Amino acid sequence: QVQLVESGGGLVQAGGSLRLSCAASGRVAMGWFRQAPGKEREFVAAISWSGGSTNYADSVKGRSTISRDNAENTVYLQMNSLKPEDTAVYYCAARRQKWAGAALKSTEYDYWGQGTQVTVSS
Repeated sequence: QVQLVESGGGLVQAGGSLRLSCAASGRVAMGWFRQAPGKEREFVAAISWSGGSTNYADSVKGRSTISRDNAENTVYLQMNSLKPEDTAVYYCAARRQKWAGAALKSTEYDYWGQGTQVTVSS
């Protein structure tokens, strides 16, 4: 069982930045997803177990960077130039398999964090 603890959400003005963190109880491939009110959960970004591969949703590409600190088993999502449409609950997720890739589908993930709220005001 992998435990995930997210942090870093909050309220920010449009154009601002936030860095989300997800600390895991072991080394895993991770992804970030988000869910806005009344909408389905959607993929945001992912990083492979090795850290050598990343994927981004088109909606955040160029504005966000996912990275990992393997010594701390922590994955970060740096989000810049935030827009009101980025407002959502952000969830980190982990894949059980060692050497797993940066998957885009939520069904590829085995463990989920509790979520952290990101609110971007206009």
